[in-house]
Amino acid sequence: MLRGVNRALLGLAGLVLLCLGGAVLAVVIGLDVPSWWPWHDPDAVLLTDRTRERVPWAAAVAVPAALLVLALIWLFAQVRRPRLAEVLLDTGDGDAAVLRGRALEGAMAAEAEALDGVSRARVRLTGRRTAPAAHLALLLEPYAAPRETLARLDGGAVRHARESAGLAALPAEARLRAVRHPGRRVT
Repeated sequence: MLRGVNRALLGLAGLVLLCLGGAVLAVVIGLDVPSWWPWHDPDAVLLTDRTRERVPWAAAVAVPAALLVLALIWLFAQVRRPRLAEVLLDTGDGDAAVLRGRALEGAMAAEAEALDGVSRARVRLTGRRTAPAAHLALLLEPYAAPRETLARLDGGAVRHARESAGLAALPAEARLRAVRHPGRRVT
């Protein structure tokens, strides 16, 4: 989804900049422009005295500030670690096969959820195709022991994923949270 939003925003920004650049170029070259055009000649000012009186300064500051904040949010969305689309597998004969990252994530999540005491598991692969890293988010039941759950996770889902993909190492980071539950009443 983010890729589609990026393309749409880049296309829109490019179209706006192209139109503005074309308008400025038409005035500078001296082409005939319509009478309603904001700048009729190269000596025209951007804001007339009447326009400056009508535009409130708060709006003149708020609009560029809002655009700056939106641009920064968009920039930080680009910097975050992307999900790994595929993992490169060594087939042993000099060739390579490709495993979809979502398939490996799904298999790891299913195996982690099958562990006793794990209510829900989410897995995200990051890194390079040849050296992926797994980020797991586990939701633990109230009776689950975190140390034992991590040991079973390392010996089960992470080890199986590493061996099935033929990877030398699969670094994994697990974040554990407990299921919220109401306190039991003692009578």
